[in-house]
Amino acid sequence: MPRFFFHVTHKRYEPDVEGEELPDKHAAWHEATVTAGQILQGLDGKLTPDQGWKMEVTDEFQNTLYVLHIKAEKPK
Repeated sequence: MPRFFFHVTHKRYEPDVEGEELPDKHAAWHEATVTAGQILQGLDGKLTPDQGWKMEVTDEFQNTLYVLHIKAEKPK
């Protein structure tokens, strides 16, 4: 089964060194959206304007498959 990695950047880059075995890239997308939601809930007010949050999903060869971006901005 292929292995997928979920690297997160928020204030600093946090690489996923273990990854997770999943059947395919569609399962990796599902896992990314569920995990991103859980992580964002856990930030509990720590996401500030002009500060981004990003999750990059890669395959076992470190090819980027998906990138999820959350950016808080002040209106201009």
